[in-house]
Amino acid sequence: MRTDTIAAIATGLSDSGIGIVRVSGEDAFFVLCRIFRKKNGEKLETFTSHHAYYGFIYDGEEKIDEVLVLVMKGPHSYTAEDTVEINCHGGIMVMRRILELVIRQGARAAEPGEFTKRAFLHGRMDLAQAEAVMDLIHAQNDYAMKASVRQLSGSVSKKIRELREKILYSIAFIESALDDPEHISLDGYGERLTEELMEIEKELQRLVDSFSNGRIISEGIKTVILGKPNVGKSSLMNVLLGEERAIVTNIAGTTRDTLEEKISLGGVTLNVIDTAGIRDTKDVVEQIGVDRAKQAALDADLVIYVVDGSAVLDENDREIIAFIRDKKAVVLLNKSDLEIKVSAEELEKKTGKKVIPVSAKEEQGLDVLEEEIKRSFYGGELKFNDEIMITNVRQKTALEEALTSIRMVKKSIGDGLPEDFFSIDLMDAYERLGAVIGESVEDDLVNEIFSQFCMGK
Repeated sequence: MRTDTIAAIATGLSDSGIGIVRVSGEDAFFVLCRIFRKKNGEKLETFTSHHAYYGFIYDGEEKIDEVLVLVMKGPHSYTAEDTVEINCHGGIMVMRRILELVIRQGARAAEPGEFTKRAFLHGRMDLAQAEAVMDLIHAQNDYAMKASVRQLSGSVSKKIRELREKILYSIAFIESALDDPEHISLDGYGERLTEELMEIEKELQRLVDSFSNGRIISEGIKTVILGKPNVGKSSLMNVLLGEERAIVTNIAGTTRDTLEEKISLGGVTLNVIDTAGIRDTKDVVEQIGVDRAKQAALDADLVIYVVDGSAVLDENDREIIAFIRDKKAVVLLNKSDLEIKVSAEELEKKTGKKVIPVSAKEEQGLDVLEEEIKRSFYGGELKFNDEIMITNVRQKTALEEALTSIRMVKKSIGDGLPEDFFSIDLMDAYERLGAVIGESVEDDLVNEIFSQFCMGK
C-alpha cells in the first residue's frame, strides 16, 4: 500500500522544553535527509532503524534548531510506515518553522487522527484500540486511564473476537449441514445452539451493562448541588474546587444561574453544577435560575442535596426531598460546626438517602462524601484485574444490536423455524460485533471517528 507522506506537530502547540514534529510515509527518510545534518555538518545518508541521531535542522544553509531525531522503519513503527520524529526545542515558532520546512520538502499536513488512522488501516491496531488511544489522551482520572490502557492492550478486542469465533462456528456448521444433510445432521441442534447462545447472550449483556460505569469513568459523574438559598452550596463548590470560584454572600439568591466546573475527588471526576437556591420567588431572573436548577437535577447522575443544619426544615426542603426521592442522591447536613436544629437521623428518615454531616466552612466531612460517591457508583472501589469495560457509545450500540440478533435466533428456535433462518441473524450478530473492532464498518464512519482525534495523533 503506497501512501503519501504526512507531517504534524505531535506535542502541544505551546512554549515548552521539547516539541516533536512527526513525519510518516514512504518519503519520510528522504525528507529527513534533505533537512538534517549531523553534528559534524555531514548529511545523514545511512541510518539504522530505532536509533537516535543528534544534529541540526537546516533550511538551505540556515541553521534552524539543534535536534535529536528518531528513525523508525516500517512496519515497526506506530503507523507501520517509515517514520521520523524530530525532537526539537518546544517553542511555537521553532516547531512551526520545522513543520513548514518538512512540508516544503514533499510531505503534507496530516489531518486530525491520521497517524492513528494509518495504524488502523495497516493492521497495527483495531478500531476499538484506536478509540482507546483517544480515551487515554483525554483521561481525567486514574480510573479512566486504567480503563483506556486495558482497552488499548486489547481486552475488549479479545473478548469480541472470542464471541465472533463462536458465532462463526455455528454459522459454518448450519451451512455445512444444509449443504450436506446426508452426512451432517441437524437433529436436536436447536437445543444445543440455544445453550451456546445463552452464554453469548450473557457475555454481551455484561458488556452492555458495563457501559454505565464506563461512561461515568471516562466522562465523569454529572453532579448537581441542590438546596435552598444560603445553605452553603457555593461554599461547598469552592471547597471542592480548592479556589474561590463561586460568589459567596449572606444574601439569599446570590447564585442566579448554573455554574459548571470539573472536579477530581479522590480520583473520581465530577462534572459539578452549582445551582440557584430552590425557593418560591417573584424575582423573574431568580425564577429562571430555579427552573434551570431543577432541569439540571433531572438530567444529573448524582444530586448532592445541601441542608442547613442550623435551620429547621421548611416547605422548600420538602419540595426538594420529594424531587430527589427517585434520584441517586446524597444529603449533606452542612454547618455542622453550628448548633444543629435538624438531626442526621431525621433527615435520613425523610429522604431515604445517606446523610453526611459536613462543614464547608471548616472543610470537614468531605472525605466521607468521597467514599459515599465511590460506594454509590463503583461499589466502594474499582478493580481492573479482569474487568472489561465499554466506555464508547458507538461500541455499546453495536453490542446492543448484536444482542438483539442473538435473541432473534433464540426466538426462531423457539418458534420452530428452519435452520437457515438461524444463519441470517447469526451473521448479523457476527457483523455487528465486527463493527466494534472495525472489521465491518464503512469508510465514512472510519473517517468520522478519526476526525475527532487531536492533531499529530
